[in-house]
Amino acid sequence: MRERLYRTEAVILRRTDFGEADRLLTIYTPQHGKQRVVAKGVRKTSSKLAGHLELFTHTALMLAVGRNLDVVTQSHVVQSFSTLRQEARRLFCGYYAIELLDRLSEEDDPNRPMFELLTQTLATLDASRSPDLALRSYELHLLGLAGYRPQLFHCASCHEALNEDSAHFSSAAGGALCPRCGRADRAAQAMGLSCFKLMRYLQSQPLEAADRLMISATTCGEAELLLRAYLRRVLERELKSAVFLDAVRDQLGGQGVYDGLRR
Repeated sequence: MRERLYRTEAVILRRTDFGEADRLLTIYTPQHGKQRVVAKGVRKTSSKLAGHLELFTHTALMLAVGRNLDVVTQSHVVQSFSTLRQEARRLFCGYYAIELLDRLSEEDDPNRPMFELLTQTLATLDASRSPDLALRSYELHLLGLAGYRPQLFHCASCHEALNEDSAHFSSAAGGALCPRCGRADRAAQAMGLSCFKLMRYLQSQPLEAADRLMISATTCGEAELLLRAYLRRVLERELKSAVFLDAVRDQLGGQGVYDGLRR
């Protein structure tokens, strides 16, 4: 039986106003996975919890077990990611990161590595010279943890080991294709060698390795298009935050999202 009161770390994924002063929160925790909880009275000006329950916040919570939803009774900020909140490009990368995890996870399905990846990614987006490249690494690692790891070392169709002559990516098949299967799949997308090498590297290396790379904006943009198409196939929808991220890129005139990359 669960204790009446319990503590957990959490990242705030979503929040919705409820009643006159309450707020419904969707949080992601290491012990319980994704949960919906309620923060009572948090919208009152006198509430001490309000500043601790913002989107993206990595917080330590005390919760009371409720009849329908558990109730937040205490909160202490572990990481606020202040730089992420102050710059448009980083902010919408953050929105994208939490929405993607939200869509790829189920309620009450604990996955500690997924929680650790999310907090590490938000910290990286807060400080990285290339938040966009960090997102590509995040996508590849998160897909793996969710059971949708794209095949980049063996042909997604015939399963033969891939060499540098692989030049196609198939969202339907689930990854890169060997030359023979690539020619046979009319729906497969073209994939340049630099993009292929980048995705293989990011998939096999820890998240922090992305910040040491000097990659052209063209190559990173190609990887984004391929992974975006694959995610649409997996999720059966386009992420809302991806549309906003594109809009921010347009407003910045091509700057911001790809800052830090070699052009």
